Amino acid sequence: MMSPLKMWCLLPFAVLLLLSITPTETEVVNEMSDCEGFLLNETLPNIPGVLEHGNIQDQNRYKVICQTYNDTRRFVTLYDTNNKIPVFSAYKYRGGQKERKRPPWMIEPQLEDTNDKNMQKSNKPAYQHQASNEDYKKNSDYNRGHLFPWSYGFERSDKISTCTLTNIVPQVNSFNNGSWQNMENCVKCVLEKYCNNSNGKIEGYVVTGAKPGTFKIKEKVNIPSMLWSAFCCYSQIEKKWIASAHWGNNTKYGPKYLETKTLEELQQELSTGNKRFQVFPGTQCPLKETVAKYYPEINEDFKIKNKNKKKETKFCPPQPTTTSPQPTTTSPQPTTTSPQPTTTSPQPTTTSPQPTTTSPQPTTTSPQPTLKRVPASDAPQH
Repeated sequence: MMSPLKMWCLLPFAVLLLLSITPTETEVVNEMSDCEGFLLNETLPNIPGVLEHGNIQDQNRYKVICQTYNDTRRFVTLYDTNNKIPVFSAYKYRGGQKERKRPPWMIEPQLEDTNDKNMQKSNKPAYQHQASNEDYKKNSDYNRGHLFPWSYGFERSDKISTCTLTNIVPQVNSFNNGSWQNMENCVKCVLEKYCNNSNGKIEGYVVTGAKPGTFKIKEKVNIPSMLWSAFCCYSQIEKKWIASAHWGNNTKYGPKYLETKTLEELQQELSTGNKRFQVFPGTQCPLKETVAKYYPEINEDFKIKNKNKKKETKFCPPQPTTTSPQPTTTSPQPTTTSPQPTTTSPQPTTTSPQPTTTSPQPTTTSPQPTLKRVPASDAPQH
């Protein structure tokens, strides 16, 4: 029989062993503040009806997931278990390495009342509180759209972590592979070129979300009506804070590029009634400025890097401010050139009345071409 002294000596070891086999942290947490490191100044977005003034409005429906892979937290997601899509994912961009090989799609086990804190492979046809990989199969219209983009992962483990279905929404194929992808590429270039902290390292904060729609795939997973994204960072190069926002309708037909908007415009778009939407409340992020003025330089850099490639692609959209002056400067020319016939041919008008009788006909017909040119002057802006 073991003596009391020996039992007392073994007690600390037993406690240590118990702690080693019992989960000491959970990755589905009650508050956003329990998952630090992915929000600017740890300031929570304000989303009407979902997350207001730091409080989740329905904790049975909306779950905070500290997205964990290989025992490391990678980013944070606020997940809607009713619609089975994320409300938003927030992450700190530190640079993105190129990697093409993607892993199997995963799920968050703790949403299904299991204790494993690491995301797991989706191997069931259906789950009660989240989407499964089967929900997205055999669907030609929608694919798996990332909120935290695969291409934004700092290293391979970060990239793998983005392939959890709690970071995915049904996104129209042409939208995901078109204007949305162009936007992600453009913002990534801005982050890498202009978002540098005092240590010279890349650092930018991005929040990407989805607005629920009225339809579902396989009567299970909500199809968002629109997707939105915003970023903010301090630029050591510019010696100031910079920010921009984008959003687009989750539809088949849309523009090649999404318009670059201010944070204030995004707030106006997603606010409801007297409830205000905010992405970076209480921070120094500019509300009325965008980063569009940097696009020409980014596109030029991209052009130089890819000068030997046959296909030339602009990462960022052409600036309306740079293209619109051209029509305005050229449009006066028709107005100045059209008087030229009248100024160069005053002699015929004075010497021969007959040409003056015939010249009004061109003047009556000339307004028609000028009316037809009005939409043509707008064409370069698109």
